[in-house]
Amino acid sequence: MHDRLANEARRAYRLLTIVDVHTRERLALEPAFAFRAIDVIAVLNKIIARRGCGPQSIRCDNGTEFTATAFDQWAYANDVIIDYSRPGKPTDNAFIESFNGRVRQELLNGAWFTSLEEVRRACRAWGRDYNENRPHRSLGNITPAEFARAEKLRLAS
Repeated sequence: MHDRLANEARRAYRLLTIVDVHTRERLALEPAFAFRAIDVIAVLNKIIARRGCGPQSIRCDNGTEFTATAFDQWAYANDVIIDYSRPGKPTDNAFIESFNGRVRQELLNGAWFTSLEEVRRACRAWGRDYNENRPHRSLGNITPAEFARAEKLRLAS
């Protein structure tokens, strides 16, 4: 995703959105002026360290940060399958498209940010609210955080 700051420079920034399609958790909503493969890898490594395990597969678009050799090597080394969407086919990754639409409507369209730090703070707050306070019908009307905790317990037993 992308947007622009509402200051004199009107500098463009991007958002890296990562969602667990099973638990519906927002795992990352990271703003930056640009993303390279090493930036995406750093975010993924933080998620893996926090969760204690990595993904089996990643669905992503064909952006240069995802088609770079470094990203491919990271995926290979971590036994992760990369599932690229077909160019011009956003329905290949409908869940993230829906999530991104919600981010756009509820967060980006509702505020003018003058610095990347403001965007970071707003993303953290919005992401916490999304994970901890919003029940999802597809999860039996519980929040993604509650569902993830229940799944962790279920898998541990």
